[in-house]
Amino acid sequence: MRATHFVAIAVAIALVIVLYMSGNTIPPPKATVSEMQRPGSGGAVSGGPAKVAAASFDSILVGASRSVSKNIKDSVLAIEHKLDAAQDPVIKSGLYIQLSRIWEHAGRLPVAAYYSSKSARLENSEKKLNFAGQFFLQLMENESSSPVQAWEAAEAVSCLEQSLKLNPDNEDTKLALATGYIEGTEEPMRGVQILLAIVREKPDDIPANMLLGRMAIQSGQYDKAIGRYETVLKLEPENKEALYFLAQASEGKGDKKRAIELLEKCKKLVSDPAFSKEIDDRINSLK
Repeated sequence: MRATHFVAIAVAIALVIVLYMSGNTIPPPKATVSEMQRPGSGGAVSGGPAKVAAASFDSILVGASRSVSKNIKDSVLAIEHKLDAAQDPVIKSGLYIQLSRIWEHAGRLPVAAYYSSKSARLENSEKKLNFAGQFFLQLMENESSSPVQAWEAAEAVSCLEQSLKLNPDNEDTKLALATGYIEGTEEPMRGVQILLAIVREKPDDIPANMLLGRMAIQSGQYDKAIGRYETVLKLEPENKEALYFLAQASEGKGDKKRAIELLEKCKKLVSDPAFSKEIDDRINSLK
């Protein structure tokens, strides 16, 4: 798995636990502390991806179909025939889930996620829409194809927006939607506005402050980033991500001494040899 951005990690852990449901067995990929975005690695969080045409689902499906067995193709075709004949939304939703499971077991997760979202949209279920949106976000984080990544982002945003219409007060959904806009679309400021609305109502909200702090670092607004992470650390003094990114913001401000102190503290809290070595290298570069 390639390095991922913290903006998705902040949302994923709590959200997936709540949203994971029977009837869809696709597990979102897991991220570890050692996979946090490193200083200078850039990434879409700085203002969304470069403009790129999104792939179509048809093209993704054709590509996935080329590399699966005849048995899988036959199973898919049989369910598609049933879908063509189905009129009852409940039956159609169940058939979409069957397709999702087949493609999941074949290892073609974008296709599996798509059919899961088709079921969620048809049922207009907040829980299922949130799950589908979050799963698309996780796929987006690890996608190597820019057109497919743009498609996954659009699918995530669409599912989460539909979910918010059902429950406009769901903060987890707002955070996930902000992530989708910031990391995967050409409209990152829509995500920022969602986060700002959250902290206006709840100034101590940790996930929103973490996300806004990361955006502030990427845009060179180090004072704002420092304020965000200091807010988090007042509530969670041993928050590893906040220490790490506060060190990055302090370095951006030219306060190398504080950056080193924060990195040292972060290192003590992370039991990951590779990440510890990376911190040591960073510290040495600041001395």
